[in-house]
Amino acid sequence: MKLFEKDTKAIIFGRQAIAAQGMLDFDFVSKRETPSIVCFVSPDKPGFERLFFGSKEMLFPVYKTISEAIKKHPYATVMVNFAPSRFAYQTTVDTINTENIKTIAIIAEGVPERETRALSALAKEKGKVIIGPATVGGVIAGKFKIGNAGGTTENIINSKLYRPGSVGLVTKSGGMLNEMFNMIARNADGAYEGIAIGGDRYPSSSLVDHLLRLEEIPEVKFLVMLGEVGGLEEYKVVEALKQGKIKKPLVAWVTGTCSKIFPTEVQFGHAGARAGNDEETADNKNKALKESGAIIPNSFDDLPEQIKKTCEELKSKGIIQQIEEFTPREIPMDYETLMKQGLIRKHAEFINTIADERGELSYSGVPITKIIKEKHSIGYAIGLLWLQKKLPDYASEFIELLITVFADHGPCVSGAHNTMVAARAGKDLVSSVTSGLLTMGPRYGAAQEESGRYYLWARENGLTPQESIDYARKKHIALPGFGHKVKSTKNIDWREKILIEFTKKNFSSTEYLDYCLEMEKITTKISDKFIFNIGGISGALWLDLLKSLGYTDEEVKELVEDGILTSINVLARTIGYIGHHLEQNRLKENLYRVPYDDVLYWLPDEKDL
Repeated sequence: MKLFEKDTKAIIFGRQAIAAQGMLDFDFVSKRETPSIVCFVSPDKPGFERLFFGSKEMLFPVYKTISEAIKKHPYATVMVNFAPSRFAYQTTVDTINTENIKTIAIIAEGVPERETRALSALAKEKGKVIIGPATVGGVIAGKFKIGNAGGTTENIINSKLYRPGSVGLVTKSGGMLNEMFNMIARNADGAYEGIAIGGDRYPSSSLVDHLLRLEEIPEVKFLVMLGEVGGLEEYKVVEALKQGKIKKPLVAWVTGTCSKIFPTEVQFGHAGARAGNDEETADNKNKALKESGAIIPNSFDDLPEQIKKTCEELKSKGIIQQIEEFTPREIPMDYETLMKQGLIRKHAEFINTIADERGELSYSGVPITKIIKEKHSIGYAIGLLWLQKKLPDYASEFIELLITVFADHGPCVSGAHNTMVAARAGKDLVSSVTSGLLTMGPRYGAAQEESGRYYLWARENGLTPQESIDYARKKHIALPGFGHKVKSTKNIDWREKILIEFTKKNFSSTEYLDYCLEMEKITTKISDKFIFNIGGISGALWLDLLKSLGYTDEEVKELVEDGILTSINVLARTIGYIGHHLEQNRLKENLYRVPYDDVLYWLPDEKDL
């Protein structure tokens, strides 16, 4: 009975992309017309999986449930179940109870024996076949590959699994399955099908089940079986041989003959690979198989010779015909593989010079542990990330001072207002804060940048404070950084006083501050509200900070163009906006609607339209 054909379609439970890509690569080199995979099932991660069929990238749907997957793909007949051992039972039960799926491979190890027995009974009742648990799966040469069976594409080609041979192979061990494929390819014309039943003590389908199935397949000319010490599965094969159910030549070997040299019982890896009594030893199994008509080598090393001898005898009798060879398709090399081998190169899409998380997190090359152990502040970290400089203490303190004084300026400014309106509309924190930040520009919150640019230009062109004021008046533009709606010489902004005092005490250069203070002496004679405002002061002090840190005029200009002057305001105001969002939610404020008396309705007369 054939479980798999050239057009067999499978569903994979679990997002096992590497195993799935291996299956598709097998399909491609074997010249399948279409991929053997139709979809995946992943209760936690539905969506799509991107895989290659040759050089063509394809999207495979990922469903939440088995029933949904089968409903969308009723022609799938195989389930490759990668569910962990604790979920393997229920997912397999769900699959058995479907009408379409006929064959299920359970990859997981550690499935409880009672659950395996229950699954076996249910599968038998429903007429389904389970391969496993604890199996790598199997390969039907040139037709279908289960999961990782057969190994890499290179091994698939070397073992001639891209086209059918004449040998039917059954093993317990998944690792030895790949070894046997290679052995058969070297000493015969290749495998037609190879199945690893799994290393558990009670596999759902046995060695004899698959041997009897292979016996019925005309393309299979002789059989190879690799058993192992422990259990009684091989004795079922002995009975089948005695009863004449297996008529094709069977080359068999039971591994573990070395167990007799150990003074105590030894387990060889698999749960079932241990002999509890003499009957379960490899020697006794090999003896029984030989007496029942199987071809038994003298040792494992002699196994290739017996396979070769059997194949040659069948060829001489005309039972095995010459296999029609073809050149398998070549799998395009993956980009990542070529990069690792140094065979290609490309320009990176992004350049990053400020942080590296690939090992220990570092900022501009300074490990995060060092920053913390040396008790550096947030200002120091900002210096590393924004300026790539280890800032002196006064510079770090100045940045933190700016963050503090700019963190909030009450609920009436545009940004805070927008944040509160969004919060009261039920928006999340990120949306509310973003709505506030998006109001920042030439008229609100970005005075530092406009002011700094103007002061740079004025100083670069040698304008005196009076000439700077006259230029703005002549061009009919507001003098950047000057004037305030509320504050004045009589109602001073204490933030300005704090910043100026700090700068005078700590900075080595205050040329821009001094320049603007001279301008203020002139502007306040015009109006007491025409003061050097907080935005202008911040812009000037940023310029003085950069000069104090040793930046050249050109470097300062470049940093200003990059947006450094607005950076602190964006960072600081975010703190305040978060506060406004949390406050509105804490107070359970309702949706805000502008009162009618705050709107002047001034519509045109209809006759004037």
